[in-house]
Amino acid sequence: MSDTNLLSGRRFIMTSSTASEVGDDPTRFDYEEADGVVWGSYTGDTVAHGRFVGTRDGDRIELSYVHALKAGGRAAGRSTSRVEPLPDGRLRLVEDFVFDGEDTPQTSVCEEI
Repeated sequence: MSDTNLLSGRRFIMTSSTASEVGDDPTRFDYEEADGVVWGSYTGDTVAHGRFVGTRDGDRIELSYVHALKAGGRAAGRSTSRVEPLPDGRLRLVEDFVFDGEDTPQTSVCEEI
């Protein structure tokens, strides 16, 4: 995956996560990318508003993120994702992440919508 703007304009929805149950309002992610720099926003589930920024090298994405929680407060952390092509041409992101101040790694899966 060498396109330097591969993720730009793509939208993803969380399909599974070890950190929480994916309910009726799953988290949705809007991605932008320019020359391997990745950024975007997300909302849904427990997140009122979230932002992320990082880089992509091939099929590997490294991000830092922070979000405001619907219940109040905030959460932040870092993640490493693997970009996988789906048979129908959409993309899947398999993300390993950890919240700041926690040692337990989590995993989520998002698919392009």
